[in-house]
Amino acid sequence: MSSDCIFCKIAAGDLPCKKVYEDGDLIAFHDIHPIAPVHFMIVPKEHLGSLADAHARHEMLLGRMLLLAPVLAKEQGLEDGFRTVINTGRGGGQEVMHLHMHVFGGGRPRTM
Repeated sequence: MSSDCIFCKIAAGDLPCKKVYEDGDLIAFHDIHPIAPVHFMIVPKEHLGSLADAHARHEMLLGRMLLLAPVLAKEQGLEDGFRTVINTGRGGGQEVMHLHMHVFGGGRPRTM
């Protein structure tokens, strides 16, 4: 855990969120600035700065994130499809330097 990371604080239960899912490795919660009617994020509890910082040892975690996305999307009412986005680094639009995957749909999203 990084003491100054907002997603680490959410994962630790130190900050509130509108939780969608949680297990020992991942937490999913609604985005506080949604760009679509349904917009949540899947976040590993382990602090990992970005996708660029991932290594082979993260393969299972990354796979679990991708496999969890359609399950949660369906539970959130996204029956007709959804988008996933992983912004990587400041140049890639990442604002919180903790790996996270956006899942959104249910209408035409605003630009991300």
